Amino acid sequence: MGSVMKKTWKKIVDAKADSEGEFALLSYDPSPWKGEHYFTITREVPNGENVRLSGTFLTKVFEGPYKEAGSWVEEMEAYVKSRDREMDKLYFYYTTCPKCAEHYGKNFVVGFARVK
Repeated sequence: MGSVMKKTWKKIVDAKADSEGEFALLSYDPSPWKGEHYFTITREVPNGENVRLSGTFLTKVFEGPYKEAGSWVEEMEAYVKSRDREMDKLYFYYTTCPKCAEHYGKNFVVGFARVK
């Protein structure tokens, strides 16, 4: 996955579409073998799959190792339901890479639930 991220980031930088300090990468993982990753960009990237995310979102912060993602999904579903909403799609924003989380001793992840 690291090589895909590097190639994608290079395309973004080469297109001068990086957001200069305001960065987010949302990940949608429909299965353990498939993932979609959405980078913050400031303009369309040539030969890139440019997507706009819109809607109403509820967010929740989690802390723990990446292996906890399954329980975070369940917690997000319960959280969304407690707000009388229905979850359409769930993205995660990983605030640190695995090596950084190990270095800092904390791993904060933000769940972004697009709701109906």
